[in-house]
Amino acid sequence: MKRVKVFFNIEKEEQWLNEQLQKGYRCRNISSLGIYTFEKTDKRYVMRLDYQDYLSKQKLAEYKGIYEDFGWDYLNGSWFSGIRYWQKEDDGQTEIFSDRQSKSNYYKRLMDYSFWLGTLCLAYSFMLYSDSALYHKGLWSMEGSLFWKALLFETPFVVLKLLPVILVVLLARSFYKSYRKYSMLREN
Repeated sequence: MKRVKVFFNIEKEEQWLNEQLQKGYRCRNISSLGIYTFEKTDKRYVMRLDYQDYLSKQKLAEYKGIYEDFGWDYLNGSWFSGIRYWQKEDDGQTEIFSDRQSKSNYYKRLMDYSFWLGTLCLAYSFMLYSDSALYHKGLWSMEGSLFWKALLFETPFVVLKLLPVILVVLLARSFYKSYRKYSMLREN
């Protein structure tokens, strides 16, 4: 079974993956494009996600060795996202050794991405809207069915023009949520 999902919150991703495990589907692979591959199983498994900043080959081997000594199977992880996926049979010891620092680093990185992408989209928006209107100026002088046809025709293009502003709003929301999580982890 394959599922395609995109997550911006590692806690929600971990929760969703564990729900799939409870339904009897063991995760076999996770691609960087958000494609999750599952297989049917009779055993009970648990899945945990851990965030680590860039690890050299030697440190990654040490990191994997520590977890594998405690029975965890390494599924996947990318140097870009820093998220590492661990899975093992449910034997009562289901907590992974992830510390608050690694989670706060994840949210800090997400804040940085949101901030810089939002800033780029905002700058692009100012350049795009500085000298142009959203709709064609002649549209508002049209009457009757011609007006409605022209309005319906131009609306998708207006939405495309507004896309950078919509992205700024979504990235600002992502920044705020990441900042709240980061602050909570830093305080405790």
